[in-house]
Amino acid sequence: MILKTAFFTTLLASLASVSCAKDKEQEKAEAAAKARAQKEKAIQTARATSAYGDWVEADFPFFSTVLDARDLGEGWPKDNLTPRGIVLNLGSNTWACFDTDLLRVSLIWQGEEGQPPMTQNALSTGSYHLAGQKTKDGQEDLVKPIGKPWVANGIYPGWQVGDKAELKDPRSPSNSPEEVGRGPLDEKLGRFLGIELSNPGPVLKYVVGGVELKEWINITQSGSQTKVERHFLVPAHAQSLTLVAGQQGEASFSASIQGNGSVKHSNQAGVNYVTLAASPTPVTLQVHYALSSKVAPNEAKAISQETPEKTFSIPKATTWTETITTAGKVDPNTKDAYAIEDIPLPNPNPWKRNVRVADLAFLDDQGNAAAVTMDGDVWLISGLKDDLKAVTWKRYASGLHEPMSLVARQGELFVFDRNGIWKLRDTNGDRMVDQYEMFCDLFGQTAETREFPNSMKLAPDGSFVISKGGQEGTTYGKHNGTVIRISPDGKSFEVLGHGLRQPFIGVHPKTGLVTASDQQGNYVPSTPLQIIKGDQFYGHLPTIAPKEQYPGAIADPLTWIPHPVNASAVTQTWLVGAKMGPLNDEMIHIGYNRPELFRVLMNDRAPKPQAAVVPFTQDLDFAPLNGAVNPADGQFYVTGFQIWGTTAKRISGLARVHYTGGRRVLLTGLVPMDKGVLLRFNEPLDSKSATDPASYSVERWNYKRTFDYGSPHLKLDGTPGQEWMMPSSAYLSKDGKSVFVGIPDMKPVMQMRTGWGIKGSEGLEAHNNAYFTPYELTKFEPEKEGFESLTVDLTPRKALVVEAAKPTVEEGFKLYQMIGCMACHSTDGSVVGKVGPSWKGLFGSDRLLKDGKKTLADEAYLRESILNPSAKVVKGFEKFDAGMPIYAGILNDSQIESLVLYIKTLK
Repeated sequence: MILKTAFFTTLLASLASVSCAKDKEQEKAEAAAKARAQKEKAIQTARATSAYGDWVEADFPFFSTVLDARDLGEGWPKDNLTPRGIVLNLGSNTWACFDTDLLRVSLIWQGEEGQPPMTQNALSTGSYHLAGQKTKDGQEDLVKPIGKPWVANGIYPGWQVGDKAELKDPRSPSNSPEEVGRGPLDEKLGRFLGIELSNPGPVLKYVVGGVELKEWINITQSGSQTKVERHFLVPAHAQSLTLVAGQQGEASFSASIQGNGSVKHSNQAGVNYVTLAASPTPVTLQVHYALSSKVAPNEAKAISQETPEKTFSIPKATTWTETITTAGKVDPNTKDAYAIEDIPLPNPNPWKRNVRVADLAFLDDQGNAAAVTMDGDVWLISGLKDDLKAVTWKRYASGLHEPMSLVARQGELFVFDRNGIWKLRDTNGDRMVDQYEMFCDLFGQTAETREFPNSMKLAPDGSFVISKGGQEGTTYGKHNGTVIRISPDGKSFEVLGHGLRQPFIGVHPKTGLVTASDQQGNYVPSTPLQIIKGDQFYGHLPTIAPKEQYPGAIADPLTWIPHPVNASAVTQTWLVGAKMGPLNDEMIHIGYNRPELFRVLMNDRAPKPQAAVVPFTQDLDFAPLNGAVNPADGQFYVTGFQIWGTTAKRISGLARVHYTGGRRVLLTGLVPMDKGVLLRFNEPLDSKSATDPASYSVERWNYKRTFDYGSPHLKLDGTPGQEWMMPSSAYLSKDGKSVFVGIPDMKPVMQMRTGWGIKGSEGLEAHNNAYFTPYELTKFEPEKEGFESLTVDLTPRKALVVEAAKPTVEEGFKLYQMIGCMACHSTDGSVVGKVGPSWKGLFGSDRLLKDGKKTLADEAYLRESILNPSAKVVKGFEKFDAGMPIYAGILNDSQIESLVLYIKTLK
């Protein structure tokens, strides 16, 4: 009896546990559904009140999207997911999605009145009216059709060679066998070629079994009967071709042929097939789906009386004739050596289009360019030169799938989106694209929301280098998180690097060197800047992978960059052929989260490439993504838009970084050496400040790569924190442009920061920080480096005992310069190049701390922050304030009071 009781008790507990687990799963599913509904409601509310029109434009014939039709219900394919979909606007709120990989019509459906044709939860559509709206990673929350399905196909080719068709996927699987985003069919089976805009609608072009077909889909009405018609022009073909027409639901199906060929219709398991027999002459095939629901007669086109051959050849009339002119904001009286000049975007515009520019490419040396937006539009721009008084914008293309980059090659435009690389052609010279040619889509593309088409650059040999997002949340794709080179003819590709989280790239226009940034996250301890080559593995694994099981050796970055300095790194641009003064030929690295431009100073003095990253400007008020040198004026233009986390004030922008000819003391080189750090500048330096070791601040730390998101800063012994390194000496070179800072105990480490607060020989201020990774230390030989013969003093520097004096503001200002404060804290509100909060407006302000609490910056707070910097760390500077030296026992009470008095004046 006791055993039976124990058994039933255990059984009941087990059942209760299962029931509890099911309840939790149900609660989780209900919560997810509720969150999706709330998100959709917020988007729809924003849509209803927005000054912009709908993302899906009623008068444009197509758009691109992922389409998830796996939940249509009983009788429909259960695997119907389209990672690369072209959605055709058939009119009368009827839509057809064409899968460019499998050459199939994945779905034809009729929308709901007053609703968009699909859910608005893609990255572009979700944020179009509701700025900052992001997507959940994985494939659980994808774009779904809204309305009633008429025709659907599963995951198999829409056209097949021969008189029989198989309902299976012939493509090689990815690491996840269930993943349908495997890329295009083998070229012998079929390949998508592109879209031509004809007058009645877009024409799809693709090859099946070596034969080039054209297809046009429309909706017609004759009397009370409504039809969706698929028209095909099929050249002479030596073997039978079979169209898998799909499952029809309530629609009826028929097919007809014009020409000397013959057609056979069959149905297997509810799927309709149409087989064209071999024909020595071209034939025209028509497939009809008669719909049981009616649409208003005045909304549907009458059945065309023209032959399809004539219909296909009617050119698309120009519809975007208007232009918009904006004027750049140029200050002719600026005294800054580098001025940021804003160029307003074409908002508003006649189409009520939200213009969120992601990239631009210059077409010639006359100030003409093209820009691409996240929402699939391409604009032509003229007037990007001189005073920027008349910058003209003209709509050129639309319908692309979340593109973020474009390049011009010999006058031709190429855009990279989720579909692949498009070549845009204007064949009739009306300044509007009429042919969207698929240049290359050979690589895989899943429906994973974070497999973004991040960036594309042109290489010197005419090839294209692209980077793809790598955050896989549901399945493993073939090319997630890779950098890929596409051959100049688009016929082949090679993977240059893999294991990247969200890479954004740069390519040197002469040497072809490929670089990439990446984003801190799981397995990525901080922000790296990489050299990409040899299909190396760069350390990132998807969160769905077994933890920390790396497939190979992890390539070291060119340098690490502290996450608080560059929280979201994007593309790199080389200023080759520029007219940017001291910046010519340098690499500019773009920061997105905190809009900023960085200079990257290459160091080839050691066998292993190294670099130093130096903040340059933080005066952009939009989140930058890409930049380009304008051949017309030699200046650097930068553009971008806001979706991901950013402190930017504007949604999108375009600006010129203009070298005015003024002077600025800039670091031009940094070499970590066995006895310290060699700093080279573009201007002669003030000897007094340059040779004072107190003018420099140095710290170092390591990171740890794990499954965890990011990494703490670790001292060389593995304990948390950063090591403050006290410079022992400083020497000025014979030409006055270089300083060697003596630093005891130099060692290779993952991250170093060197800051300086000095002046040029004519009083110009020079204060900034450089971040670098000293893998190897070069031997310092003074005379070879341009110094007098000397022995570097590496005696640890002790704090000077200073007699107490009457505290004054003037003494506080001197201390600000003398003890390295100016290297880390600005007095004008800026934080560019700084690792600590600005002192401007500090006194009397409320300070938000890293733990979320607030405190008043009174005199007691200032004293405590000087004596014990880690006591109250300001939010956003968590990883740096701990590295500030503790001045207790170094500064006396009078000096501390002088610093407080000085800070109080900075209002």
